[in-house]
Amino acid sequence: MTARLLLARHGETPSNLKHALDSRPPGPPLTDMGQRQANALADRLAEDQVVAVYASVAVRAQQTAEPVAKRHGLSVDVVEGLHELQVGDLEGRSDEAALRSFGEVYTRWTQGDLAAAMPGGESGEEIRGRYLATIERIRANHPSGLIVVVSHGGIIRLGAEWLADNVGAQLANAKLLPNTGHVLLEPRPTGWHCLEWTGVDL
Repeated sequence: MTARLLLARHGETPSNLKHALDSRPPGPPLTDMGQRQANALADRLAEDQVVAVYASVAVRAQQTAEPVAKRHGLSVDVVEGLHELQVGDLEGRSDEAALRSFGEVYTRWTQGDLAAAMPGGESGEEIRGRYLATIERIRANHPSGLIVVVSHGGIIRLGAEWLADNVGAQLANAKLLPNTGHVLLEPRPTGWHCLEWTGVDL
């Protein structure tokens, strides 16, 4: 069995309820609902051949990954490079102007303008470099089975576009991931192919 990569978003946090931009680690913990979502994710993956569980340095990602790892007798491997794209001066804001600024930069990234940067935050080039290098290291450690990587919605959508041969800018922009939603990738000779986007076959 070849390796597959499941990129899962963390469960609900207080910042999600406020629609606030929240990127700086370690960040807030899960809400009670977020913990239930994490347990439900573990239930969904109970019958899969999970060989490794990774999480970003954010508390919410680690708390989401923990039930999955426990179900399979594994530990959570916390790694740098998977954390959410850093929004800089927009951190903690939920006002219309901040969300519009975020969306404008994010759209430029999905369209290939990786020199663009969040105000006081990361550029697309910086995010792509750290994220793809981390995924490559993870993939090299596991030749078979399901690799679960718990991180964040924004960076998962970008990563899927950069990795998969059938994910483009339109999908990365339009298909927001709900809490504990996932993208499932499988390797192909020329890279990765997206099989599912939060339960929808591609």
